[in-house]
Amino acid sequence: MKLRYSCLLLCGHLVLCFPAIWMPAAAKAADEPSGQRPGCPSKCGEVDIPFPFGIGPQCAMQTFYDFKIDCLSSNGSSNKPFFRGAEVTKLSVSDGKASMNMNISTYCYDSSSGTTKTRGASADFSDSPYWISDKDNKVVVIGCQTLAYMQINFALTGCVLQCTEDFSPMNGVCSGAGCCELDFPNGTWYYNSYFNENYNNSQIWKTNPCSYMAVIETTAFNFNATYVNSTIFYDTYKGVTPLALDWIISMESCDEAKRNTTSYACISGNSKCVSEPKGGYRCMCNDGYEGNPYIKDGCKDIDECLDNTTYPCNGICKNTMGGFTCSCYPGSSMMDGGSIGLVVFVIAIASAWIIRERRKLQHIKQQYFRQHGGLLLFEEMKSQQGISFKIFSEEELQQATNKFNEQQILGRGGNGTVYKGLVKGNIEVAVKRCMTIDDKKKKEFGKEMLILSQINHKNIVKLLGCCLEVEVPMLVYEFIPNNTLFHLIHGNHGRQITLDTRLQIAHESAEALSYLHSCASPPIFHGDVKSSNILLDANLSAKVSDFGASILAPTDESQFVTLVQGTCGYLDPEYMRTCQLTDKSDVYSFGVVLLELLTCKKPINLFASEHEKSLSVRFLTAMNGNKLEEILDEQIKNDSNLGFLQEIAELAKQCLEMSGANRPSMKEIAGKLDTLRKVRQHPWEEQNLPELESLLGEHVMVNSQVMSSTRNFSIEENVIMGLKSGR
Repeated sequence: MKLRYSCLLLCGHLVLCFPAIWMPAAAKAADEPSGQRPGCPSKCGEVDIPFPFGIGPQCAMQTFYDFKIDCLSSNGSSNKPFFRGAEVTKLSVSDGKASMNMNISTYCYDSSSGTTKTRGASADFSDSPYWISDKDNKVVVIGCQTLAYMQINFALTGCVLQCTEDFSPMNGVCSGAGCCELDFPNGTWYYNSYFNENYNNSQIWKTNPCSYMAVIETTAFNFNATYVNSTIFYDTYKGVTPLALDWIISMESCDEAKRNTTSYACISGNSKCVSEPKGGYRCMCNDGYEGNPYIKDGCKDIDECLDNTTYPCNGICKNTMGGFTCSCYPGSSMMDGGSIGLVVFVIAIASAWIIRERRKLQHIKQQYFRQHGGLLLFEEMKSQQGISFKIFSEEELQQATNKFNEQQILGRGGNGTVYKGLVKGNIEVAVKRCMTIDDKKKKEFGKEMLILSQINHKNIVKLLGCCLEVEVPMLVYEFIPNNTLFHLIHGNHGRQITLDTRLQIAHESAEALSYLHSCASPPIFHGDVKSSNILLDANLSAKVSDFGASILAPTDESQFVTLVQGTCGYLDPEYMRTCQLTDKSDVYSFGVVLLELLTCKKPINLFASEHEKSLSVRFLTAMNGNKLEEILDEQIKNDSNLGFLQEIAELAKQCLEMSGANRPSMKEIAGKLDTLRKVRQHPWEEQNLPELESLLGEHVMVNSQVMSSTRNFSIEENVIMGLKSGR
């Protein structure tokens, strides 16, 4: 630590000199060139190109990632830097940031042709050093009579904008009429935007000619009411919006990178390695130095004495390597009674300020607690004696998770981050920090938590409590130690998974969802059924997690409806069309989970050819062509299993019906899977498979006449398949 000696003059003659803690000087943001290899240009047009980036492969760092920048002339104008066709506007070494201009997605009615024209927008930073920053960007949708949604990695997010005749958008307010904002998920490299063509704006094109969707830097956007009824939004940004990115050298940790001395990038003296929360590492100059840590001798000492504004020194300043000292003028070191009184006065003021800030913080926590329905929750808990539900303080969860240490993270998702924690009594828990909560649902949050806490089923993860004294509530669940079904199926561990184990997991998961739909009061629709939300205990028993996510999301019809955060490949196409989440939405998603168990393939494969990206579409094509065996997992594909596999496949086919009314209920699905398990336990199963239909009952058997055309897909198919682009 560095010490600065501050000098304070009183009444023209009293001088007090005392040491104060001085924080290490941070390196300045690199607005100027940060260095390049000898002979390599450090600029393209007006943009600095610091190493490890370079114009052309010979000037860029040679690693697994592509640091090459193209310096091109566009339409006869001066040269500009580009990466994969996107204009680069800034590359910063000091903070690991970059900015690029990305296209705005448009949906406009053409009155001359009577058609609606769509211009899509996407970004793909796979196999590159870049990540799209979740902290610095947001998704913006502008327009009327439109459903816009975005595939972000494998998740979906979007919103519906309905404008009534008397709606009046307000400047700076993007939360309903004509505009909505959505948080950008963490740890993403890819997005693609879509508009639902069932929303027709041909009747309102004169007042609302276009709808727009874009990812934009938060600081670069302020909603203007004129954006809704004109093309000013598109014109203002000239068809592109600024996108903020983070970048890394590689996905190695600092410890791993340092062991490989030939590729370790932090080669400058006075530099250090920095681990990124999303994974990987980058380099920084040490405190008190600035420059480029990726170049030999690139980190230079900061002469703080030359910049009295940033590094004030009210005495004699002396520069040192990596810091500076600030000493008192000669004769100013005496301390008399008046000086001592001043010290006491300063301490008293500081103490009063600390007390005030603590009270202020406590007041804010109380406000959040009331806002989330904490008082109502307390009263309900008093009236229901013996309920095993706890309201945790923020401090308790800070201690349980080691201040939400990155090493405690169990997983990240579109709705939040889950940490492993240890609460009093050495009880292991999973703490979920949610990203956002709808304003309309905040008052009901406490009541809904009480409802969810009373769910008691052996195949559902138990909700133990919540924390309400923070801006976005945190949930505390029981800890399940054996990872997820997704990891079991797709973890590339080479483990044999028998058909009996798969049937057990499917049956137990179906029982859990059936309980939520039929036994919970009020009924609960999960809203995000997928293999990564099915946890497994030590015995591979299924535990459905993240139940109740739909309860915490908007479900009422209003001018502004934000879609439940879904996952590509699992999302019900009927829900995307109607924005109404039902029990049959969970059935569709469960059908996709059945496909994963049958095939060991992921629901979406962005690297596959166009007609093979979606597992559900590939499965339905195989079923209709009597080619089921071609996509079954080799581990379970044998003569003794084929009859059962056919039955499970037929059940999955029913679950994937385009119309929810034609899908079975989760209760019926659980009943059929239960019967299949029981039949497998008897030695005469092979000889009696023809009699299986009578055992299963007509309500849960496959009715081939119920199935509708599997090729009558509209744009909803594209949502599920992610066909328009791939990583």
